[in-house]
Amino acid sequence: MAANRPSETTANWWRDAAIYQIYVRSFADGDGDGTGDLAGVRAKLPYLVELGVDALWFTPWYLSPLADGGYDVADYRTIDPAFGTLAEAEKLIAEAHALGIRTIIDIVPNHVSDQHAWFTAALAAGPGSPERDLFHFRPGRGPDGAVPPNDWVSEFGGTPWTRLPDGEWYLHLFATQQPDLNWAHPTVRQEHEDVLRFWFERGVSGVRIDSAALPAKDPALPDFTEGRDPHPYIDRDELHDIYRSWRAIADEYGAIFVGEVWLPDAERFARYLRPDELHTAFNFNFLACPWDAGLLHSAIDDTLAEHALVGAPATWVLCNHDVTRTVTRYGRQDTGFDFAAKTFGTLTDLALGTRRARAAALLSLALPGAAYLYQGEELGLPEADIPRDRIQDPMHFRSGGTDPGRDGCRVPLPWSAQAPYAGFGSAVEPWLPQPAGWSSYAADAQDADPDSMLSLYREALRLRRTEPGFGSPGTAGERLTWLPTAPGVLAFTRTDRLVCVVNLTAEAVELPGHTEVLLTSGPLADGGRLPQDTAAWLRG
Repeated sequence: MAANRPSETTANWWRDAAIYQIYVRSFADGDGDGTGDLAGVRAKLPYLVELGVDALWFTPWYLSPLADGGYDVADYRTIDPAFGTLAEAEKLIAEAHALGIRTIIDIVPNHVSDQHAWFTAALAAGPGSPERDLFHFRPGRGPDGAVPPNDWVSEFGGTPWTRLPDGEWYLHLFATQQPDLNWAHPTVRQEHEDVLRFWFERGVSGVRIDSAALPAKDPALPDFTEGRDPHPYIDRDELHDIYRSWRAIADEYGAIFVGEVWLPDAERFARYLRPDELHTAFNFNFLACPWDAGLLHSAIDDTLAEHALVGAPATWVLCNHDVTRTVTRYGRQDTGFDFAAKTFGTLTDLALGTRRARAAALLSLALPGAAYLYQGEELGLPEADIPRDRIQDPMHFRSGGTDPGRDGCRVPLPWSAQAPYAGFGSAVEPWLPQPAGWSSYAADAQDADPDSMLSLYREALRLRRTEPGFGSPGTAGERLTWLPTAPGVLAFTRTDRLVCVVNLTAEAVELPGHTEVLLTSGPLADGGRLPQDTAAWLRG
């Protein structure tokens, strides 16, 4: 089955691929120690084949003290022992590819771990040393240097500067344990190019670039001024030369890049997707959009328009390892997503959220471009409430305890309803606690249920792969045409008479003219009408 996928047999596989995100620590525990690992992933490859995905994106699996979920990398050429070995990673890449599934890995160019060999050497070498030139070390301000070198704010809140006993401060836009690299230094650039080759040589088909708009800094590290252009550390022009050099390497191996690029300016966003830079970038406008027909229509139009500027395919995603799970978010009064708005105790109607999440799945999978699916979304998992004494995410601690953090979407997956800890591993409690009732979402409980979320995703991905109406990669296959509808209803055609319609109104609506109903996210109402918060795929 996998070998016949169109996206596996063309050079443009990435333009319409269905890509499954694996957060290794929480996917499946193969050795029974409570932490997910590569052995667990390898054991679940048949499940992923049956699900129908084209590629796997792995969040960082490298050696790391896990101060920020693995995004504090200590060694890019070593698999963290909690996950396995380099030999096991190579075996996983090869086994997945033999099944028709490609591998995408994470690269974190903005920073490394404070336990990385470069940073430990910089601490030992002292002020003014060449070792410290690989990072951003500066004296403080004020008479005794006790004031941080500038007024920037960390992505996790608070100052992004930490002072050392020798008096110097070092920059970390994220957690204290994640010192920022100095991308003006040629050694930093060469090392990352070598790391890319290291993994491409091992069969990796793509690289996701974390915080892709952040690595380059104004060398003067000036105070932040609202509206100042260029920004001192976001979306600086120097980045494009870096990514052009990376693209040349990827082209040697037929590999691709996807960038994590959070930018409000469509024209500047599109620059990263020029033919000699990144292949794709995540679409956060759609991800954060509320469940509102008008706003979704605009988000889709804006996304397609900004990608058309450079001939790049769009990407569509509802959730990831940083974002409140879709079922929970869509069951709240505020159905959008904003990091600043996350609070404890937000009321959620899970039945409503699940109905909307099912409809959103069909909407997102019908759109032209690549689709990303975060592990557990196919099971309809809600955001978990983590007991405060078990939270590990640094976003929670740096907020002073007001932000619930991101652990709620990272809870270990439920595989078997009757097994201890829902079959995640063995009888050892997982690294994050699973909430009561977690086993009711287990994959084996959903496997034979034709109405389950898992069955919906499997059938949608099967149709997406086999129906000619979804088009093929390239200009014609990456278009849609909106159909006239009543307010609150979204309807569009792709190619070969394929129609997607989503009803966000309070009443059931008539379906557009069609010859066949291919799939619906929920039962149709009397007379074949489409109920509220329900989507359908039709053959026109």
